[in-house]
Amino acid sequence: MITANRSDVGRIRHINEDRSWVGQLDNGITLAIVADGMGGHQAGDVASQLAVNTFRDMLEKSASKADLSMQEGKMLIRQALVMANDVVYDMASRNEQYYNMGTTIVAALYREQQLIIGHIGDSRAYLITADGIAQLTEDHTLVNELVKSGQISLEEAAHHPRRNVITRAVGTDAQVEVDIYTAALSDNDVLLLCSDGLTNMVSDEEMLQTVREEGLGLDDKADRLIQLALQAGGDDNVTVVLLQEESAAYRGGDNG
Repeated sequence: MITANRSDVGRIRHINEDRSWVGQLDNGITLAIVADGMGGHQAGDVASQLAVNTFRDMLEKSASKADLSMQEGKMLIRQALVMANDVVYDMASRNEQYYNMGTTIVAALYREQQLIIGHIGDSRAYLITADGIAQLTEDHTLVNELVKSGQISLEEAAHHPRRNVITRAVGTDAQVEVDIYTAALSDNDVLLLCSDGLTNMVSDEEMLQTVREEGLGLDDKADRLIQLALQAGGDDNVTVVLLQEESAAYRGGDNG
């Protein structure tokens, strides 16, 4: 498995409140997480860093067994995100300057062509295959609720004045519900995890074209996605994590 992990503060913000991490365990499992923090007075970057650290610490210990099953993997992802919620909520509760801080999370556990995705908020996971690009996660946002109920269209959602209102986040409440998704990742497929600094600026079609670009390494593709977001305005912090099977990536231009 090869990976790319890139983040940029953007053109407007002074602090990068996004955090990300990718790691590979001795048993062949690859772990990845993107967290997009929120809260005033630098609380957002505290929330996202706490969440990433909690996820990493727990999964590096508990997912390292040789024969981890899919069911165990789903349970561990859920437990890690619930624990991240506990840690962030506790810190916010005990420190006035961190009151009401929180973070989104999209996290992945990959082993032997099987993906498990854990998700809270509006950071996203996409699967990019020969057939196109598919969003694996569903945004926990007010605008998405309005779209699902038929009150507004997808086109209206893209420009809605409250499109950044999140309905579920890590650390803002004592309890949190975690969405779990599973998918297969074949040799030529790429998993993309990102914060909304990418998806609010770059279209699905642009993401697809960039990741499917022949002759570009995975790091270059991640860099190009960041640059596309910056060129479109860079209104927010932007973070991109890409995962691809090593064998496919080293066939050069054959990964489309």
